[in-house]
Amino acid sequence: MARTRAVLWDLGHTLVDWEPRRVYRTLLGADDAVEAFLGGVCTMAWHQAHDRGVSMADNRRTLIAQHPDKAELITAWDTRWADMFDGWVDGMDAIVSALAAQGAPQYGLTNLPAEKWSHIQETYPEIARFEDVIVSGAEGVVKPDRRIYEITAERLPYKPQAVVFFDDREDNIDAARAFGFDAERFTSAAQARDALRARGFAL
Repeated sequence: MARTRAVLWDLGHTLVDWEPRRVYRTLLGADDAVEAFLGGVCTMAWHQAHDRGVSMADNRRTLIAQHPDKAELITAWDTRWADMFDGWVDGMDAIVSALAAQGAPQYGLTNLPAEKWSHIQETYPEIARFEDVIVSGAEGVVKPDRRIYEITAERLPYKPQAVVFFDDREDNIDAARAFGFDAERFTSAAQARDALRARGFAL
């Protein structure tokens, strides 16, 4: 295995705690109503268009036409975006800070609407200080499409084999490995710390 030179992080569910249910519990109350709405109206398949670069305004227009009685709830995906977040995934701020303190190059690769990247930068300044962050909405392609790993390899000054990538989704990890990145499925800060120590980082 090539010597690990850099760390590449997914953001949502790996570094940052993002959960749309937080917003819709305040708007809809009962869990069954929340699950029905997220399962049948603002679905993750619908949201993925944002991650591919479709603006939130354009993407909600068609959905509101289909569900005019839910226009305010649909619009809340955009206007209440910040309320979907609750800080760092437990323990990950300490790991990111420890890596930064030792000068380890850190990068991001995230499925994220381009128009919401500024929110991440403002809310998580440690992430804003990464060497680079590849944002799917700005590139027009999402993980696990091979093209986004090609873009990432073009942007990082290291061979993929020398970059360890953490992501909570197995399909994203499989695609990263197939491309040539060293990849670990993220499950917890303890697991990430052990994986980083095994690659020579002092944590």
